[in-house]
Amino acid sequence: MGIAERKQRHKEEIRASILEAAWQLVVQDGWQALSIRKIAEAIEYSVPVIYDHFANKEAILLELTKQGFRKLNEALVKAKEGAGSPEEQIEAMAYAYWRFAFENEAYYQVMYGLGIPSCETVNQISELSTFSELILQPVKEMIAASKAPETDPFLKLHTFWSMLHGLISINMMGTGESKEELNQMVLKDFIRGFVSGMRA
Repeated sequence: MGIAERKQRHKEEIRASILEAAWQLVVQDGWQALSIRKIAEAIEYSVPVIYDHFANKEAILLELTKQGFRKLNEALVKAKEGAGSPEEQIEAMAYAYWRFAFENEAYYQVMYGLGIPSCETVNQISELSTFSELILQPVKEMIAASKAPETDPFLKLHTFWSMLHGLISINMMGTGESKEELNQMVLKDFIRGFVSGMRA
């Protein structure tokens, strides 16, 4: 291995160490508490070394967001492939999204900061575009088979995403009291309402 290759590998190893340390800090203290100084201390490098790899803390969070959406997309693809009709695909993906959020709370909170990403963020993250396409495809099929084929699929995507995200956010920001049965009833009611509304 030549000097250039060794340098590149070393650079990639440091970058991976930064991301791993950042992730451990997010899991331990929450994404709001993340700082460049804490990351530098965790990997025992100076602060300038971190800045050699990432422009700022937001750039690190953006990379963790990409990782989160890759994991979410994998779960959605698996759920979608196991379902038949577009209605069943939407239902399966809604449940997969819900499970992902609560099984990966730290990722979910980094991905959203408990807010819907802006258009600028969507443009920066190809994984987010993949996520949108996964939902849009069955939505478009349902619209085409409905009595209102002129319906805007992007509006329906945003409605679906906003409702699902809102339900999850309410639960994550709750008192910690478990209401799993009620949560599942609300989720089921939302999916049923969304799908039946698409058929109208």
